[in-house]
Amino acid sequence: MSRGSGVVLGVSCDFHDAAAALLVDGRVVAAAEEERFSRVKHDAGLPEAATRACLEVAGLGADEIDHVVFYEKPLLVASRFLATKQAQGPWGYRSFVRDAPQVFGRSLMVGYRVAAMLRRLGAPSPPTVRFLEHHLSHAASAYLPSPFERACVVTIDGIGEWATATIGVGSHHRLELLEELRFPDSLGLLYSFVTAYCGFRPNRDEYQLMGLAPYGHPRFVDELSQLAGIGPDGAPTVRARDLRWYASSALERRALHGLLGGPPRRRDEPLTERDADLAASVQQLIEQAVLRIAARAHDLTGETAVCLAGGVALNCVANGRLLREGPFEELWVQPAAGDAGGALGAALAYWHLELGHRRDVATPDAMSGALLGPEPGEDRIAAALDGAEVPHRRLDEGALVAEVARRLADGEVVAWCRGRMEYGPRALGSRSILADPRRPDVRARLNAMVKGREEFRPFAPAVLAEHAAEWFELDHPSPYMLVVAPVRSDRLRSVETEPEGFEARAAVPRSEIPACTHVDGSARVQTVTQASSPALRRLLEAFHELTGCPILVNTSFNRAGEPIVESPAQALASAAAGGVDLLVLGDRLVEGADLLAGAANPADQPTGAPA
Repeated sequence: MSRGSGVVLGVSCDFHDAAAALLVDGRVVAAAEEERFSRVKHDAGLPEAATRACLEVAGLGADEIDHVVFYEKPLLVASRFLATKQAQGPWGYRSFVRDAPQVFGRSLMVGYRVAAMLRRLGAPSPPTVRFLEHHLSHAASAYLPSPFERACVVTIDGIGEWATATIGVGSHHRLELLEELRFPDSLGLLYSFVTAYCGFRPNRDEYQLMGLAPYGHPRFVDELSQLAGIGPDGAPTVRARDLRWYASSALERRALHGLLGGPPRRRDEPLTERDADLAASVQQLIEQAVLRIAARAHDLTGETAVCLAGGVALNCVANGRLLREGPFEELWVQPAAGDAGGALGAALAYWHLELGHRRDVATPDAMSGALLGPEPGEDRIAAALDGAEVPHRRLDEGALVAEVARRLADGEVVAWCRGRMEYGPRALGSRSILADPRRPDVRARLNAMVKGREEFRPFAPAVLAEHAAEWFELDHPSPYMLVVAPVRSDRLRSVETEPEGFEARAAVPRSEIPACTHVDGSARVQTVTQASSPALRRLLEAFHELTGCPILVNTSFNRAGEPIVESPAQALASAAAGGVDLLVLGDRLVEGADLLAGAANPADQPTGAPA
């Protein structure tokens, strides 16, 4: 790719979900998370491999980068860290000792570390690293690639410098933040606190808490409200001293144990109804807060469209309620809404806000379906297959799609690795595991064998966009699987007696597509168009023609605890470990039995092995 007037690299790292994003003349050319290459889930380290991959996609060298932008301001982070520890007094000592080396030894040196990274990648004199506020990066990632000429912008997360949520407005290439909520009042940290209290890992297992919530009853709403009350404008008022934000002893306080029905669950203990009730309670509070913040944002800006980013924007249940009940006519959520998306937002904000370049609104948006990572080329695929000595067949597009659709209809589970890798936490049809949603046994098999995760967690449906309203109460595009919608009542099945226990309840068929209908009759929907995911679209069309069903189960191609696969070698190893029936790797078909019985035994190869 020839370089025009500007190449901008955006970088995020040092907290979680490190990423790199590359703009060429204002166009989003590539973006990727470091975890896909390092094989460390939610990797926070310097995104060197991701940067290298973005440059390779663009056909550029590191010495051709004109601007480098970091997604937050480390000096402000340090000031908040010191102020927080001072406010905590003696209770903050342990966490100060734990976190100070990261804040002062790494974060404040990030400009030098990024420059050193670029020198290693071939830039003898890298550009000076620029720094933007965390929530401005989030807001830019939400508005600037959106399909709107004007829009309200709402960002909500755990924390960034001092801000924990903002309301802004975007117009053409301009973006202004109008109001902000500041630490310690944070919806994201409240949700992460309950995530930890229920025995999950904060900043990575919030999806599990959201999936657990429909199994519970929100009986702890009043108790949680004593710790973080939600005001009429949606802003929480956090009793930071009682919760001891960021103190290592936060979960050990007996006063909290009495308030929340007992001590926190240890990770190795079974889930209880108490945990489900806590999940339901904090989920209800978050949804209430999001709706109230949206109402405040609508009153403040008068806009009819809203763009969302920040970690809380990945709460697709809250997004679904905002779409159905909120004041806005249109909603767009950044597919990489968390810190990974901050890299893209920083680059876009610098290009438009600092350098003043005009913005061309793209349809359906400027994210290319979030398919912004590298593509496993023919050479890498052939090398991986030859190295593993696995038998395979090579088919043309029509024959491949027809065979895969037939085998899905026969009940087989298919791992699918084709095209450019997704940017963000969702597999959208390039690194996916696919199955027939009509089969009640699919959910248990995927959770227990293929994914190796908890039985209560739901799977998502990918549906041909023009048929979505026939199956779901959804009249709005959802290309990035970031909206939960009810399954239509005429597609639901009645349940006479609700069994006891999470696994038994999860196994009850609740609709005509039981494999991707959650216990409350909802589904996290991905609407598929030719523009958003062309390869998945062709397969859905073939499956629909064969079965009359325009839906497939679509879950990410990875095992529990691992990032989504990036390379052909990772795809071979993960497919073998998961026991899938068929692996589609580019235009090659590999039988699951051959993966397990191959001469090189790919199951012995570590998932993170290089391609």
